[in-house]
Parts: sequence; C-alpha cells; structure tokens
Amino acid sequence: MMGILELFVLAAAFNYVSASTEVCTNSLLPGAKGDQGQIGEEGDQGKLGKNGPPGLPGMQGETGLKGEMGHAGKMGPVGDKGDKGTTGLKGPCGFKGKSGTTCDCGRYRKVVGQLDVSVGKLRNAVKFVKNVIMGLRETEERYYLLVKEAKKFREASINCKLRGGTLAMPKTNNTNLLMADFVSQAGLTRVYIGVHAQNLDTGGTSAYVYADTSLLQGFAAWSQEVELNSKLSPSTNSSCVELLSTGTWGHVECEATLFFICEFPKSSRRGEGGGGTSVSASF
Repeated sequence: MMGILELFVLAAAFNYVSASTEVCTNSLLPGAKGDQGQIGEEGDQGKLGKNGPPGLPGMQGETGLKGEMGHAGKMGPVGDKGDKGTTGLKGPCGFKGKSGTTCDCGRYRKVVGQLDVSVGKLRNAVKFVKNVIMGLRETEERYYLLVKEAKKFREASINCKLRGGTLAMPKTNNTNLLMADFVSQAGLTRVYIGVHAQNLDTGGTSAYVYADTSLLQGFAAWSQEVELNSKLSPSTNSSCVELLSTGTWGHVECEATLFFICEFPKSSRRGEGGGGTSVSASF
C-alpha cells in the first residue's frame, strides 16, 4: 500500500514540472530599451588628418589694383650707335673775349724746331725698323710682308688673315714690280700671291679672282706661256697663282708649299696733319 502511494506522489510531481512554462537557464536576457541620456561634455580636439586631394580650380578672380613702381633694374647693354642727327640751328654769337698778352714767339719757335728735328729722326728710325729689321715694303696705302714659311695656298691665306691682312694682291704694275723686287732681293724665285681660280656657277664656269673675291680685271702679268693657253679654262689642279722674281705670273698647284707675301692696309690717325699712319696688323 505504501508503494502505491509513493508512485502516485512521483507521478503528480512529474506532471507539475511538465506543465510549467518557465525554463530555468543560466543566460541573462536583455531588458527593455531605456530613455535617452543627457548630452555629454565636448571632448578634446583630435589629431590632424592627412591632406586630402586638391580640389578643382576655382573661377578666375577679379583683377587686383595696380601695384607700386618697383626698384630700378640693372643697366642693360649698350645699344647700337644711332644715325647721325640733322644739323642744329646756329647758336648766338658769344661775348667778346679779353685781349691776349704779348707772345714771346721766338722761344716757342725754337721748341717747335727741336720737335720737328726729333720727329724726323723718329720717322727715319721707324722706316729703318720696317724696311730692314721687319722686312716690310710699303706703298701709300699698304704694307707688304714677305713670310718665309713654306705653306700650301689655303694655309698661307689663313696665316695672313691671322696676322690681320690678306695674301698680297698686285692690282697695279707698280705694286707688282715692288713685290717682284721684294722677292728678288730676298734671294727667292717665286711666292704665292692672292690670286686663284674660282667657280662662278654650277655649270663649271670659272675665273680668276683676288683674295678679296673681286674679279681679276684690268692689270695682269701672265707669262707668255700662260697667255698662249689663255683660251683654256683654269685647271683645278693648277688653279693658284705664283709671282716670279721676274715680275711675271704663273700657274701653280694649290697643294704646293711656297713662301708668300701678305699685305696690310694703312689706317690714318686722327688729330695729325695727314702725314701719320698706323697699322693694326700682327707682324
């Protein structure tokens, strides 16, 4: 009877537990959402972030006001010399000057006379230097220098240009005789002069020209042998010209090495009575 009663009690307890809707668990469930809290205080300023990409160009602004004048710049290079201006109007006459003192002309004449003697001696010394020491010859307009350095025609032409002149160009009979005498007294037989053949057009036409590129016209001192062959065109192999000690000209190959004569123009000095000359050449 006691066993039946215990079974009844266990069955009743089991039914009670099975009928209960609540489940016992160890996990906590969240509660309902609360009301919004109050705004907190402003926090500290954060660190600067990285620079962002550049923005698009903005619209052109308005033109600003004109600035103040800047400082004066450095002086520029000197410009070319301008054309000579027209003659101005004649100025008014000046005041009458004071009377001069009596001049002791005798003493000054003596000083001037001594200066003339000194100038004459100096001119003779310069002439000696030019003609004897430097070996120059001269005319009214030019100096001539015999260069005793054997060179080809082109090299001789360059050498004269480096000295400030050109290969000598005997354009008159007197100049030609002076140069021939120069060669003869130096014990030489032939030298280069500033005459050579040059093509005038693409068709092969050629003619003789001076070192200053002017055509050979008027005076020429060709030898009889050259004159007999004057109808022939200048040969490319013998297109340069040599001056013989006899005063005649002849053909010569431009690759031959010869002595040569340079010429230098004279330039008048200002402030002298017309008798003084100077040369800007490098002898």
